Amino acid sequence: MQAEIYDRVGVETKGVKYEGTLMPSQTDRIVLKLKNGYNIGIEKESAHITLLDKKEETSTHTGPVSTGKKKNEKLPNISILSTGGTIASKIDYRTGAVNSQFSADDVLRAIPELEEIANYKCRMIYSILSENMRPSYWIELAQAVYEEIKNGADGIIITHGTDTMMYTAAALSFMIETPVPIVLVGSQRSADRPSSDNAMNAICAAKVAASDIAEVCVVMHGSTSDDFCSIHRGTKVRKMHTSQRDAFQSINARPIGYVEYPSGAIKIGASYVKRGERKLAIHEKLESKCALIKYVTGASSESLLFHSVSGYKGIVIEGTGLGHVSTEWVPLIRTVTNAGIPVVVTSQCINGRVCDRVYDTGRDMLKAGTIESEDMLSEVALVKLMWVLGQTQNIEDAKVMMHTNIAGELTRSTRS
Repeated sequence: MQAEIYDRVGVETKGVKYEGTLMPSQTDRIVLKLKNGYNIGIEKESAHITLLDKKEETSTHTGPVSTGKKKNEKLPNISILSTGGTIASKIDYRTGAVNSQFSADDVLRAIPELEEIANYKCRMIYSILSENMRPSYWIELAQAVYEEIKNGADGIIITHGTDTMMYTAAALSFMIETPVPIVLVGSQRSADRPSSDNAMNAICAAKVAASDIAEVCVVMHGSTSDDFCSIHRGTKVRKMHTSQRDAFQSINARPIGYVEYPSGAIKIGASYVKRGERKLAIHEKLESKCALIKYVTGASSESLLFHSVSGYKGIVIEGTGLGHVSTEWVPLIRTVTNAGIPVVVTSQCINGRVCDRVYDTGRDMLKAGTIESEDMLSEVALVKLMWVLGQTQNIEDAKVMMHTNIAGELTRSTRS
């Protein structure tokens, strides 16, 4: 039988034997991916190829699938929902880019250690890179999570791209009251790279999904080494580095805990909602016509005017320091809030909280009707405003809800 692309093959050339996966090539050389993850190029003229194993077919199934393994009644039942991202990606050797090509059950087959932790049901919701996520997808994802828990899942794992993971985590935190863990996990480096963090992150995520931490959380590498993963609350986490494996950090709060690797022991660092404390409920309505505007020095208030007359129902302004904009913006803010459009103010600072009672500008902004975001991250404030306006169109009710701690997004005090 002739070897095809992605088959496992042996290649002998000039007395040296190699084994690996046959990769696409745009040159006159054979490209072979070795076990260690690196590629080598071999001249075709001097090489003899032997087929070792045919490639596994990647699943394109979008509904629920089982692993085909006998269920272990002693283990919890976890549903893996795949949305794509780097954890479910590999290099496309035609373009050199990372594409979302694997389904949830492909991830499970690639990481056999997961089967020691739980029984799994896998379901592909999307196969996209996370920059293509949108609020309507959050709603569908929340509904899928709700269905899985209602049908008996003891925990949920959501594989997700890292770039917008914090937005999805915040959205699910507001939309779902959960009696079981809901864990978002991703990786900074694709599965076929030697430095990939996908396996360790997935194993740690499974440990948390089987635990008693009944919250929406993000589980990712806690350091640049393979020693532990951090458990971040879904409304308190931000990606803080473009490519490091420990990119995710809890902001204005301690992580819920840590998962030691490879032992899988969970060390708790903050209080959390425990398994079974809440009844399952879903509040999935969102108002997607909300905008996040970043104030910069000398910025014209025309951007605020543009959004207010373009059908936007809510606006978040990322202000300076304690949450300030130019005094020239204040009259227009008053006009916008008088029109029934809530305006929430956040800070460009990573740590700390908004307080518009210190300086005159801030006091004028409050009189104009702005809503302080306290210590919420800008992206969390935006997602929360979308959710709040999905529950009420009354601006006074919206103010109350924005100041109500729904899913751990607000803390009583923040380090100075």
